[in-house]
Amino acid sequence: MPNSFAICRDGEPVPESLKGAVAAIGNFDGVHRGHQHLLRMSLDSGRPAAVVTFEPHPRTFFQPDKPLFRITPEPVKLAIFARLGLAGVFQREFNAALAALTAAGFVDLLAKDLELSGVVIGHDFHFGRGREGNPARMMELCRERGLDCLVAPAIVEGTEPVSSSAIRAALEAGDIATANRLLGYRWFVQAEVRHGDKRGRVLGYPTANMRLPDECRLRHGIYAVRASVGGRLIDGVASFGRRPTFDNGAPLLEVHLFDFAGDLYGQILDVEFIGWIRGEERFDGIEALIAQMDRDSLEAKRMLTEDKTVSMIG
Repeated sequence: MPNSFAICRDGEPVPESLKGAVAAIGNFDGVHRGHQHLLRMSLDSGRPAAVVTFEPHPRTFFQPDKPLFRITPEPVKLAIFARLGLAGVFQREFNAALAALTAAGFVDLLAKDLELSGVVIGHDFHFGRGREGNPARMMELCRERGLDCLVAPAIVEGTEPVSSSAIRAALEAGDIATANRLLGYRWFVQAEVRHGDKRGRVLGYPTANMRLPDECRLRHGIYAVRASVGGRLIDGVASFGRRPTFDNGAPLLEVHLFDFAGDLYGQILDVEFIGWIRGEERFDGIEALIAQMDRDSLEAKRMLTEDKTVSMIG
């Protein structure tokens, strides 16, 4: 993450680089094409461009018993903001005190505590206690406090707005092509490489094993991927699932990198998904599994050669 990218959390003073910023406001799960439109409006303001976002996701606060499949968990989301050229992020803890703020109180926070000069919101943005505020109310409150307020239109794919819900549904179906099209970049995950059972080495396909968040609902199967290793993008093929041929254990992402030899244990890897190859299967023998892995690798290489989607990891 660039040194010039500032992160201001609760209780911290506003960095000089973010004073007078124009900030896009939202949860930004996915930082998809619709979100990016808001960010461009902030970037085009001629003032420092920032984001006001929240952790945990408000839905998790209000419905803690319903796990939420986060498209971009916090570290991934922050990395994308930095990659898009923002000056920084105001990250507020979404807690009972924030949830209880009136619409006017929320705008006071933006003007006084965060020292913003303007905000950018979506056409369907609601804020304040009980979601009492809407875009018209935000414009009124900002005008009273001397803040600029821009409202972004919906970004539509076909007849449907680009949304985090649509991207989650695509990932749950293994439809990487649709998810990446809606995102405007290749969806990627970030996790630590951990020790496994070393079975991949025996099969001739050594893997970097990574545990994704329990809430991840990515469809189990085989994918064409790329990983960032030491600043270099390396093509690969990955399995996400329970390994039904062997142990049917907890879901694990196993990434085989083509033409790579090295120790990755303990490293944090970014792995981006290029395409869906097939669903997870149980094989009757090792020979059948290896033959299928050979075919999977060829298909992954074909997909990787043809894909032109934007990368956020390299």
